[in-house]
Amino acid sequence: MTSVIYSATDLSGWDPDFELGAPGQFPYTRGIYPSMYRGRLWTMRQYAGFGTATDSNRRYRYLLEQGVNGLSVAFDLPTQIGYDSDHPLATGEIGRVGVAIDSIEDMATLFDEIPLDRVSTSMTINATAIILLALYVSVAKRQGVEPHRLTGTVQNDILKEYVARGTYIYPPRASLRIVTDLFEYCDTELPGWHPISISGYHIREAGATAAQEVAFTFAHAIVYVQAAIDSGLNVDSFGRRLSFFFNAHNDFLEEISKFRAARRLWARIMRDRFGATQTRAQQLRFHTQTAGSTLTAQQPDNNIVRVALQALAAVLGGTQSLHCNGRDEALGLPTEDAAQIALRTQQIIAAESGVTQTVDPVGGAWAIEELTNNIEHNARKLLEHIDEQGGGLAAIESGFIQREIQESAYRAQEAIDSGNSTVVGVNKYSTDEPTPIEVLRIDPALETAQVEKIRAMRAARDETRWRDALDRIEQAARGHANLVPPIITAVESHATVGEVADTLRSVFGEHQERN
Repeated sequence: MTSVIYSATDLSGWDPDFELGAPGQFPYTRGIYPSMYRGRLWTMRQYAGFGTATDSNRRYRYLLEQGVNGLSVAFDLPTQIGYDSDHPLATGEIGRVGVAIDSIEDMATLFDEIPLDRVSTSMTINATAIILLALYVSVAKRQGVEPHRLTGTVQNDILKEYVARGTYIYPPRASLRIVTDLFEYCDTELPGWHPISISGYHIREAGATAAQEVAFTFAHAIVYVQAAIDSGLNVDSFGRRLSFFFNAHNDFLEEISKFRAARRLWARIMRDRFGATQTRAQQLRFHTQTAGSTLTAQQPDNNIVRVALQALAAVLGGTQSLHCNGRDEALGLPTEDAAQIALRTQQIIAAESGVTQTVDPVGGAWAIEELTNNIEHNARKLLEHIDEQGGGLAAIESGFIQREIQESAYRAQEAIDSGNSTVVGVNKYSTDEPTPIEVLRIDPALETAQVEKIRAMRAARDETRWRDALDRIEQAARGHANLVPPIITAVESHATVGEVADTLRSVFGEHQERN
């Protein structure tokens, strides 16, 4: 923001018909539905997963009882990078940052007594997304649920792993093949499923600015869309099932404007760059999570206020789905009490704030519209620069996106360290008194139990059926056949996540970062 007081002069030459339109109409600045939350509230998801499948299933049932209408699954690090729980590199990480899933039996336990035809499930999983979706489909079949009735998404955004998180397995181009195979499979077999959730969240968590979050997310999205088109898919068909995942950060007005700018920019990219003509293929649908990087271990109750403001920004920005972080997540996994407060935050905004009664209540505010224009302009400039370098994949391979994020993160931390940027309870209004707060602890015994479970399953399975199924995955990977069907067959034959990932490793290799 450059002005202190905004007026109509800040929007000189601004055409509201061109830049805004009506809610539910191109370019969707004011929201993708004509009635927005008056017609339907956003999906209230609470991200959860820890310990064993039994532990997480208990938490999911609790959240559903409290009013959650969509599940969001966190997986532990070994599951994310394709290692079974008895792999040496899994030691000490089993069930720590999410639930441990090794096989179809774990997945069945995770969703025990949860009807998959009536619950929308989001799975935050990337390198092994194709395996976890295969497990989900297989468990649905066990429940007697036809795949076409499943709703939800797998994150499946591997490109941001190379720039922001690091939980990749295969080289980028092999990963893109896996992504497009999921696109193709969902296009025909899972019409209610979103095969990707392209994530700006982790880009922002790594230190990007609001405009960088939008630009780099869309740079990755452009790669995925082009890859899908190149594989023969119709943009109007798969484009309507693309979903996105954004961060809700601290700057309240900027965040509202970021969501509005992103919607407008994406609509124009899909229409003008890729020729999408269908409304749903032009619309930006996104999930939002409040900013984990803003949570503080000091004075953790302050986090409740931070999360509330971030959540309100997401709602005023027109999100389709929302997760609120727990107040204790700077210290550990959220307790049931913290998870309930986070959910109640969403419910209070929905039921008591009154903001859901007006469609785009911030529309036309001079400051908001100027900020929206600025974020779109700056994001578009970054995208043009990335195009000049050869596109999003080239920008990742050259390290451009990584360097931009690192420099922004450095500047942000420098501002905090110098006191120019205030963090209440940390560099200002701090106290020496500890704040007592319950922290969720993971029982170390679960690691032994999980290892014993997977070894018992391996001992009981049909070895011939299992080996034949893995061989078919290898054949598909070496050729051009879609990988999803043989992976479904394999997991139903009790192949583990690690075994399927290793089979793909044997063909695709592993990505190595450049020094």
